[in-house]
Amino acid sequence: MSHIETVMRTSPVIPVLVIHDAAQARPLAEALVAGGLKVLEVTLRTAAALDAIREMKQVPGAIVGAGTVVSTEQVAQVKDAGVEFIVSPGLSAKTGDAILEAGIPWLPGVATAGDIMRGLDMGLEHFKFFPAETSGGIKALKALAAPFYQCKFCPTGGITEASARDWLAIGPVLCVGGSWVTEGTLPEIEARAGAAAGLAR
Repeated sequence: MSHIETVMRTSPVIPVLVIHDAAQARPLAEALVAGGLKVLEVTLRTAAALDAIREMKQVPGAIVGAGTVVSTEQVAQVKDAGVEFIVSPGLSAKTGDAILEAGIPWLPGVATAGDIMRGLDMGLEHFKFFPAETSGGIKALKALAAPFYQCKFCPTGGITEASARDWLAIGPVLCVGGSWVTEGTLPEIEARAGAAAGLAR
C-alpha cells in the first residue's frame, strides 16, 4: 500500500480546514481526533495556515497535511512545517515534480480522464476528485473510475453529512473530504467527527 493510500484509509472523512487564527488550531485538532478523525487537511488559504499546521502537529494521533498547495514555493513551505501529506486542487507537472522530489505523499485533484492520464504518467494512482458535485457528482466519478480501474479517489467539494455515505459506497472511493465536521462549538465538532468516523465501511 502506498503512503497516500495509508493516509486515505485512516479515516473515512478528511476534514478540510480553513484556519484564520492559529490559536484555534490545536483545540480544533484535539476535538477532531477525539471524535475519531485523525487525518486533517489545513488549506493554505489564510496567513495563519502554516502556523496552524505546526500547532496541530503537536496533537497526539493527528496526521496533518496541507491543502490548496499550488506552487513549488508552497511545497517548500509546507515541507518545512512538517506536513505528512499534500493535497492540490489540480494536477500540475511542475508543482507535482517538486512534491514527489520532496518525498511527501500527494493527493492531486482531478476532474477529467485527461487529468487522470497525466497523473498515471507521473506514477500516481490516488486522486482527489474535485470539485466533486459540480464535476458531475457520483455518476461522473463512476464513469471515470471504470476505465481507470487501478485508481482510488477522495471526492471533495460539495459533499455533505447527508451525501457522504453514498460517496463512500463507491468501490474506488477510500474517503471523502468535507468541511461540515468543523461547524459549531468544540463539543459539537467532536460529536460530528464521531458521526463521520462511524461512516467507515
